[in-house]
Amino acid sequence: MVRLLARILIKDYDQTEQPAVRQAYGILCGGIGIAFNILLFAGKFLAGSISRSIAITADAFNNLSDAGSSLLTLIGFKMAGQKPDTEHPFGHGRIEYLTGLLVSLLILLMGFELVKSSFLKILHPEDTECTPLVIIILLISIAVKFYMFLYNRSTGKEIASSAMLATATDSFSDMLSTAVVLAATLIGKFTGLHIDGWCGLLVGIFILYAGFSAAKDTISPLLGQPPEKAFVKRIESIVLSNPNVLGIHDLVVHDYGPGRVMISLHAEVPASGDMLRLHDAIDNIERDLNRELHCEAVIHMDPVMNDDAQTQELKEKATVFLHELDASLNLHDFRIVKGPTHTNIIFDILVPFHFQYSDSEITSFMEEKIRGLDPSYYAVINLDRDYTT
Repeated sequence: MVRLLARILIKDYDQTEQPAVRQAYGILCGGIGIAFNILLFAGKFLAGSISRSIAITADAFNNLSDAGSSLLTLIGFKMAGQKPDTEHPFGHGRIEYLTGLLVSLLILLMGFELVKSSFLKILHPEDTECTPLVIIILLISIAVKFYMFLYNRSTGKEIASSAMLATATDSFSDMLSTAVVLAATLIGKFTGLHIDGWCGLLVGIFILYAGFSAAKDTISPLLGQPPEKAFVKRIESIVLSNPNVLGIHDLVVHDYGPGRVMISLHAEVPASGDMLRLHDAIDNIERDLNRELHCEAVIHMDPVMNDDAQTQELKEKATVFLHELDASLNLHDFRIVKGPTHTNIIFDILVPFHFQYSDSEITSFMEEKIRGLDPSYYAVINLDRDYTT
């Protein structure tokens, strides 16, 4: 149904990398979620009133909170699509992450309330009734929630939306909780055992876990998480496809919300090249990144001596020394400055976060190795952090 409505209502529905199309998908799925959850609330509330089941009634109000979550998702996509202004020059895309976090908090709240009410039901058990109408309502609810899980997950992955993936997690937890409620209702009918409260407690614990997991997934991009490996590979592929670029380093990805990404990096170019031609090539690469990845890119040119035999030889030796320490380390911006009494060997080392060696250990190791080549060599080392790991 979602696919059919998308084809009818969303222009260029298959261009999901476009911000306007992402926003339209979010609003569409949010509207469908509100309608489904209100209907499920009404049906389950009726079933809970008939059966006098705390688990079914709690599940009904969980659906009502889900309607609120879908409304938050819809509002979030709408607000995230606002254009940049003087107070928010990078746009409002992170509002989508905030709405995902609010959905997660609502999941946690409902889980807590369900645990509390279920605990009271364990202390004061009551008989519950099981009628065909109650069974039918619960079965329909399970089927609807499973469908909501599927379309929210598939659409969330397609448009890379943490808010929709959080909603998918909520739908899946609702499906399982309703299945447990149905099992408790049937067991109570055929055995007379009062497990309604215990089942509600298990459901509540599961919902708390789901809410915690969803919150963690939405907090990470707000705090600033590293870019996905596939995204980094695409950036490298686009930049290095230009024959004027010898290598790249110091790549930083700034995420201001889905479809609002800024990239900065250093591109190594031949020092002997024509500066105007190289500048033109860098401008073209920035435009390619914008066109293919829908992001703003700023590229700094680093001239390197690729035609100086001594520099190349020393760079190769320094790289071998560095890989003796750890194969994951890389160096860049390598150059030499000769003086009357000594020669400075200058380079940067890209170091991952939480590396096994301290900065001083890395520097001391390389200084000793460089000095071992010639007593007149002095290593001048700058350590950079690898923001892509």
